[in-house]
Amino acid sequence: MTEETRILVIEDDQPIADFVKRSLVYDGYRVQVAHDGLEGLRLARDMPPDLIVLDLMLPGIDGLTVCKRLRAYNDVPIIILTARNAVSDRVNGLDSGADDYLVKPFAPDELLARIRALLRRVKQKRNPTVYRYADLELNSGTHEVKRGTRKIKLTAKEFDLLTLFMSNPEQVLTRDIIYDRIWGYDFGAESNLIEVYIRYLRNKLEENSEPRLIHTVRGVGYILRTYGE
Repeated sequence: MTEETRILVIEDDQPIADFVKRSLVYDGYRVQVAHDGLEGLRLARDMPPDLIVLDLMLPGIDGLTVCKRLRAYNDVPIIILTARNAVSDRVNGLDSGADDYLVKPFAPDELLARIRALLRRVKQKRNPTVYRYADLELNSGTHEVKRGTRKIKLTAKEFDLLTLFMSNPEQVLTRDIIYDRIWGYDFGAESNLIEVYIRYLRNKLEENSEPRLIHTVRGVGYILRTYGE
């Protein structure tokens, strides 16, 4: 990674902020640190970073609000750091516009791996691909999705999930593959996170009673295909 890659860390806990900064600087990134939400928003506006590492529990403006405000005008990759481990908290973080979620305490190598993965996605967007399957079309560069002539608005995670299906049509994607490619980790056998996002996608793709394209392969995973389960 080049020195030009700039990361903004928004974290009010000084020891954690210092720990994250040291890890990132050692790996070759340029790092700025903000200790509250307002300062983070100001730095993100005045000196736009290539990626943001964002704590949820911030003084003044909490991390979810910061994330939503950033998403109103900026598509910079955002990794949320938090001590909250409940699935509902993770879903809220992702739905607020975050691209990834890391629970404290965490290993620096895991954070660095997540950062590299997100930066690779950004690079891929610079060389967009248009995927087509049946009457569904997805543009990886513009993030536009259409079913026939109808435009479909997706959240960041919904878009990533649909891209995974569109780039692997008529192939069964197991839960392990989906967790690894979309979230980078496994929420555990008891989690229904994948089912929640599949339901979100189906509701949007089938809003006008269009035929189902994402099907369940019972006991295995899911598949994008034109015929039934």
